[in-house]
Amino acid sequence: MIENDNLISGYRQFRQDHYSRYRDLYDTLADKGQAPKTMIVSCCDSRVEPAAIFNAKPGEMFVVRNVANLVPPYTTIGDYSGTRAALEFAVCGLNVEHIVVLGHGQCGGIKAYLQGLNNPDAGGEFIGKWMSILKSTRDHVVQSNPGTAPEQLQLEMEYAAIQTSLNNLTKFPFIQERLKENRLQFHGGHFDIAKGELYSLDRKSGQFNPVK
Repeated sequence: MIENDNLISGYRQFRQDHYSRYRDLYDTLADKGQAPKTMIVSCCDSRVEPAAIFNAKPGEMFVVRNVANLVPPYTTIGDYSGTRAALEFAVCGLNVEHIVVLGHGQCGGIKAYLQGLNNPDAGGEFIGKWMSILKSTRDHVVQSNPGTAPEQLQLEMEYAAIQTSLNNLTKFPFIQERLKENRLQFHGGHFDIAKGELYSLDRKSGQFNPVK
């Protein structure tokens, strides 16, 4: 039994507005299954909702969310199998054509890791170990930006984390195959929470530019 007035009220509003508007679409999705063209790797942060940012209809996006929107390195052993499994299903099962790594401003995972939360013992049982995916990235960002203000350093780290995740994607064999066949494209995005603005990564220049 869900005993949360806000959730129940929200569900009722969903039935009245959203579900009513897309009822035929939900029927089709239930009958024929999903066939999204885009996968989003996003952060768990409650302030960043991919479907809202991209104004997506039900069934348009396959979304996996984790702390700091990370794609772990490819391996068939060890931890982080949840995100890897989602990637495999999206690419091999759903045949998505686009993968977007969507970062955002004021990311709590990035902030904690910059402050030294790279020791699993200091970061609880799980968070520090998860964020250690970015250890070499963090070291490079810190060394390349001496004397930078904390807010700007965090932004640089958020950008670098997106690029690291995109680079990690290229190491998955089933993704390499589709890249060679031009069946899959990568994109990096960064959402400014305060301004409600989306920035897109130009992979040639390495710059994040506002989406007009």
